[in-house]
Amino acid sequence: MAKPGMVRLTLQMTNELNDMLEGIADSAGATKTDVMRQALALMKEAHQAKVAGRHIGIVSDASKLDTEFVGLL
Repeated sequence: MAKPGMVRLTLQMTNELNDMLEGIADSAGATKTDVMRQALALMKEAHQAKVAGRHIGIVSDASKLDTEFVGLL
């Protein structure tokens, strides 16, 4: 049973995606649930940026950042 205020989801994915998820979780010292929560939070930000006519990407020069995502695994 899910904790109060939480929803339990069942997710089907390919073995390749599960291996990727486990690899990220292991590398970050986190759980697969933590990785999925952060992935959804990042996707939400990317979607909101697109809706607002903005762009999201990766840069090699942090001094050129307009917005920085902090606290990611």
